[in-house]
Amino acid sequence: MVENIVGCKWSLTVIDQVRSGVRRPGAIEHAVPGLSQKVLNERLRKLVRFGILARESFPEVPPRVEYSLTDFGERFAGILDAIRELEVGRAAK
Repeated sequence: MVENIVGCKWSLTVIDQVRSGVRRPGAIEHAVPGLSQKVLNERLRKLVRFGILARESFPEVPPRVEYSLTDFGERFAGILDAIRELEVGRAAK
């Protein structure tokens, strides 16, 4: 699972967007240049399946869906932060 997430730039980008408060798929798509709706939907499904994101549907017209980090997703994002810090430290040497 970790390799599947960390090895995909879009998964990391989606996690960062949700973490920063961008919760709706359309808003994520507009905030990330080059990210297609198809790839976004695939990444969102995978992140929900892995338990990193939670999907909430609202019974409205038109239908509205929002994503949020689960408790596991918050911990996982913390690990990603630590990995990024290692990379920055390594690059500085």
